[in-house]
Amino acid sequence: MDFKIALAPGDGIGPEVVAEAVKVLKKIEETFGHHFAYTELTVGGASIDKWGVALTEETLEKAKQSDSVLLGAVGGPKWEHLDGIRPEQALLGLREGLGLFTNLRPATMYEELKDACPLKDELVKNGFDILIVRELTGGIYFGKNGTSEDGTYAYDTEEYSEAEIRRVMKVGIQSALLRDKKLTIVDKANILETSRLWRKIAEEMLKEYPEITYNYLYVDNASMQLVKDPAQFDVIVTSNMFGDILSDEASMLTGSIGMLPSASLGEGTLGMYEPIHGSAPDIAGKGIANPLATILSVAMMLEHSFGLKEEAKTIENAVKTALKAGFRTGDLLNGRTDYKPLSTSEMGDKVIAFMQRA
Repeated sequence: MDFKIALAPGDGIGPEVVAEAVKVLKKIEETFGHHFAYTELTVGGASIDKWGVALTEETLEKAKQSDSVLLGAVGGPKWEHLDGIRPEQALLGLREGLGLFTNLRPATMYEELKDACPLKDELVKNGFDILIVRELTGGIYFGKNGTSEDGTYAYDTEEYSEAEIRRVMKVGIQSALLRDKKLTIVDKANILETSRLWRKIAEEMLKEYPEITYNYLYVDNASMQLVKDPAQFDVIVTSNMFGDILSDEASMLTGSIGMLPSASLGEGTLGMYEPIHGSAPDIAGKGIANPLATILSVAMMLEHSFGLKEEAKTIENAVKTALKAGFRTGDLLNGRTDYKPLSTSEMGDKVIAFMQRA
């Protein structure tokens, strides 16, 4: 089958990890007989350098014409001084322009990486497998905002409509039905009107699904519970900002932020896939970045946008096998000094070596 993939390497380590993901896709082509056609997009800081904006209309149009988008990372101190222009505007522009309103962020404890988890052994002895479903195009990141002329006052507004909440709750419910039928809604309903609306709509919708066990947690309690007992969670559904923060916290429980993929989805099959780590400008160009989150993002792309579940599982199994065999990039060593870490490309090569059709 033929698929069109828009590659947006971005800034920092983005081009390095995307290069490894493309190597994995080439192996999928060879193994399963598919064909992937690539279009490269310039986004983020790279786009600012070239065109003065983080995302051009032409770039967005190219993304819309693809079957999926694979993003590396955007941002860095080089562009922090710019007034009103930020590399991250490319992310917001792509999400909004492509109609991607839901972000799926899995956080899985690999048995082989338990020694890299910062929690005590007894807290993760049975592992955990959490899916955070984050609303992506509403909330405080997209609400009214501004700064006074004298710079002494600023505001950001949290706004949600019923339609925005219903569509992401639907994804959370569907995800729970496919997993352990457990759902946690995270909010701040004791303070925020928007959170009270979330609860009202969630309660209405969940009446139709008696098979789902659900609960509500305030975001501050949820952040504590993630550290105290991560295995209690299955699917978490929450707002844009809360999901952003909680998924980063959950990522560190897995051993490294370099392990977590994500999928941004809308109504159709077009999606944007990216590792949740940033551009890491301090290690850019050194060839030491962990490519596994980007490679696992490719697996999510194959499953969610292309419907290629066997191919996705082939990648996931290869990552697990590589870790089980003891192969690590530097971020996964947890202080070990008796092992020479693999480079970015070497880690990609190890995954490819273990990719076998079931």
